[in-house]
Amino acid sequence: MTLYPKLILDALATVRYPGTGKNLVEAEMVADNLRIDGMKVSFSLIFEKPTDPFMKSVVKAAEAAIHTYVSKDIEVSIATESKQAARPEPGKLLPQVKNIIGISSGKGGVGKSTVSANLAVSLAKLGYKVGLLDADIFGPSMPKMFQVEDARPYAENIGGRDLIIPVEKYGIKLLSIGFFVDPDQATLWRGGMASNALKQLIADANWGDLDYFLIDLPPGTSDIHLTVVQTLALTGVIVVSTPQAVALADARKGINMFVNEKVNVPILGLVENMAWFTPAELPENKYYIFGKEGAKKLAEEMNVPLLGQIPIVQSICESGDKGTPVALDENTVTGRAFLQLAASMVRQVDKRNVEMAPTEVVKMQK
Repeated sequence: MTLYPKLILDALATVRYPGTGKNLVEAEMVADNLRIDGMKVSFSLIFEKPTDPFMKSVVKAAEAAIHTYVSKDIEVSIATESKQAARPEPGKLLPQVKNIIGISSGKGGVGKSTVSANLAVSLAKLGYKVGLLDADIFGPSMPKMFQVEDARPYAENIGGRDLIIPVEKYGIKLLSIGFFVDPDQATLWRGGMASNALKQLIADANWGDLDYFLIDLPPGTSDIHLTVVQTLALTGVIVVSTPQAVALADARKGINMFVNEKVNVPILGLVENMAWFTPAELPENKYYIFGKEGAKKLAEEMNVPLLGQIPIVQSICESGDKGTPVALDENTVTGRAFLQLAASMVRQVDKRNVEMAPTEVVKMQK
């Protein structure tokens, strides 16, 4: 039996690609590298992405079609190619990012997102290139805090990959799951869906060259935290707490999650939010409405630095709701506190990078 290309292509034309319903020839998925050597046939099939869910089944179906319609004695060798370049491996995803910082809290309601937003603004004011990822999948708040709720990020083809372009505001590159869901609907995610959405925002976005990449994590401990430490090598984590005993107990759990030997991410320090209340008309007065220096004592007990104490001022809530983070004005009590926090974090990150080896990505348990 003599084989020739049309016999092979006619057989492949009987196989449909499930994604479009077109056959492989019509969909131009058969590469022009078809080789016939006696009873040996080799060629490549071209898919859109290296992660195409139908890849294995289509390759099997193509092989079966050649055996069925041409001859079962043919030795078939099918390679796969993709139009898009493959996503880099975990741990090598953000080569141009110098420091990746997780911002965590043991419980909700301690102002972690407010701290994340204002820390990002303060770092940008100090002249650093900053990215901020809102990884709080279930309660994304960054679009509101930065007044970009109507933003709809788009993708551009860069280096053979379709990458999401982050929104830019106040000199910060910003992405949030909130840009991709209806803000008025409760977001119901299964664990796997939430983790995949987050991986896309990390790995399939054009973050570019950054000094600091801040990740606003959901409160508590969850699949999302696990996804982050399995996807990225974090430089370290900042834990946000209030001075209250209940918040401190949860902050302690949050610290333990990162320092346990399986995860092994350094704690850069604690931030005591809502440390005291200062009325605008009496800027010298401090009222310790949630207790005094609880996070400072916890930092001493856990042997981690206290990076900053942020007072409650009426303007901090108002500016967050208006989408103008309070740190934009360094002439306010809170603006100065966030600027000091940013400078303190920079010093701590530099110290960590000199004294400790780079963090390893957490390996999946087999």
